[in-house]
Amino acid sequence: MSEDKVKILVVEDEASIRKFIAINLERSGFEVLETDNGEAALEMASSCKPSVMVLDVMLPGIDGFEVCSKLRVTIPGLIIIMLTARAQDIDKITGLELGADDYMVKPFNPRELIARIHANLRRAEAMKTSGNTPLSYKNLIMDINSQKFFKDNLEIELTPTEFSVLKLFMSNVGRALSRNELFNSVWGKNYFGDLKTLDVYIRRIREKIEENPSKPQYIETVWGFGYRWCDK
Repeated sequence: MSEDKVKILVVEDEASIRKFIAINLERSGFEVLETDNGEAALEMASSCKPSVMVLDVMLPGIDGFEVCSKLRVTIPGLIIIMLTARAQDIDKITGLELGADDYMVKPFNPRELIARIHANLRRAEAMKTSGNTPLSYKNLIMDINSQKFFKDNLEIELTPTEFSVLKLFMSNVGRALSRNELFNSVWGKNYFGDLKTLDVYIRRIREKIEENPSKPQYIETVWGFGYRWCDK
């Protein structure tokens, strides 16, 4: 395998689906690792250090939600794209609230999965090359170079997507950002998802940085428009 290939771990218990995903990813130039259960996924994520995990929700033993939750603590920079066989909003929201960067509903076109992987990789790379001047606001510091975020000098773990959303706010203090502008800036104009994804991330970020998430002092809602980073 070429050393510069992006490594992707596919976690899916149905062998036919797993092989189908793996073949299409390999054809697109990715290095693919596979497993059919959550326990092995946790071990391989730690030992093999993939850049991306394609993670099915319904797994034997530890399910995909629990795998995602654990990895968000141990490997916050891992890009996680969850797969679900159910189109219910609750499954999508649950995955996103646990820290997934994206989700797809089976059955899906492999080209769409590959497009989403590329979009997430571009976003992660853009964060690394967007300049090295730290962003600060009151007791908050975002170190672009190290991809770390601090509140009161204590590090707060952020997923790559949370980091991107928060960076956009801290780069536009006092400016109201429409939901479409936020969504397009972070996920890209060609993203296939819906705007509910943004709302889930705003809620997750508030839970991490606000003293009282129900009465936010940093990210306030601009009703009927979007959100604004308060300048008070």
